[in-house]
Amino acid sequence: MYIAAITIRSDTACMKKPRRNSPIPLRPTALPHLDLHRKSISRRVVMVAFDDAQVLDITGPLEVFGRTARLLDDERRSRTPAYAIELVASKSGAITTSSGLRLLADRAIAEVRGPIDTLIVAGGRGAIAALDDRALIGSIRRLASRVRRLCSVCTGAFLLAEAGLLEGRSATTHWRQCEALARRYPGIKVETDPIFVRDGNVFTSAGVTAGIDLALALVEHDHGRDIALAVARELVMFLRRPGGQSQFSVQLRAQTADREPLRELQNWIANNPGKDLSIEALARRTAMSQRNFARVFTREVGQTPGEFVENLRLETARRRLEESADGVDLIAAESGFGTRESMRRAFVRNLHVPPSAYRSRFNQKLSA
Repeated sequence: MYIAAITIRSDTACMKKPRRNSPIPLRPTALPHLDLHRKSISRRVVMVAFDDAQVLDITGPLEVFGRTARLLDDERRSRTPAYAIELVASKSGAITTSSGLRLLADRAIAEVRGPIDTLIVAGGRGAIAALDDRALIGSIRRLASRVRRLCSVCTGAFLLAEAGLLEGRSATTHWRQCEALARRYPGIKVETDPIFVRDGNVFTSAGVTAGIDLALALVEHDHGRDIALAVARELVMFLRRPGGQSQFSVQLRAQTADREPLRELQNWIANNPGKDLSIEALARRTAMSQRNFARVFTREVGQTPGEFVENLRLETARRRLEESADGVDLIAAESGFGTRESMRRAFVRNLHVPPSAYRSRFNQKLSA
């Protein structure tokens, strides 16, 4: 693998104080576009890495930009790449990632000059040690003042926070580190669930593969949905997940009960969302009184039975909307909501969007 060390002029002006936005919506507001018919235009993407960084935090997003550049350049027959990518670190030369794979930084971050379109800070277990590299943090702060977009992958959010770039903003990171980020930097509104969050021109993403999702979203901003979907297909990604989707499935988000009957019940509920899942019926399956069942289930699973059932039915319906052409009435019935209206209320309450809008956004088969 190689990473190009090409620096090409960007015509994008440095952004002034960004407008604060809530976490990225299902249909995010478009960022400024460049005229793609001008063959001299190339967006400069700079990735910041360090020793013990997660290799996929680096290579995943850069492969998205590189693949996009190859796809567009073949269409335009231009010698100027749509994206010019660079890898930088505290010093030029080899960095050793957490997997042991070594990558070569094109230059020291302190040597980076000129405008940057997108600055991305990688994460990984070396991020905490990197917080003590004051020259690195200072360089990130300096470069951030002249970028169109500032991004982090996984625990790269800690470096942005240390540089003072997330103060007063909404942000996310790997689910395991969200509490630590909020505790260390109380001025940040940490979103624990989304795959990625946008606040103004600052984008933070969750762990590892979420960096690929973020990069695809940025490509969609730059070049449109069709190009982003084409790149996702080239990368053989099962589903291009926009930022509003959760880091977790219901089964991952909920705790696994200690008691065998409750563990078996969780699995049964997951496989039977359309069955009678009232507390009375569930208590009967576990041979417990309703009151004792509700108390024990909530303690061991971390959610009430009603919350667990609704979340699981919601996830079941989401997958059907994403992956099938089945009618909304059929999906509502087989997911356990019963009626279209009941499912609509659950979607609006939890996802702030009705099922029809959710499908139009996430179903690649219907939108292709």
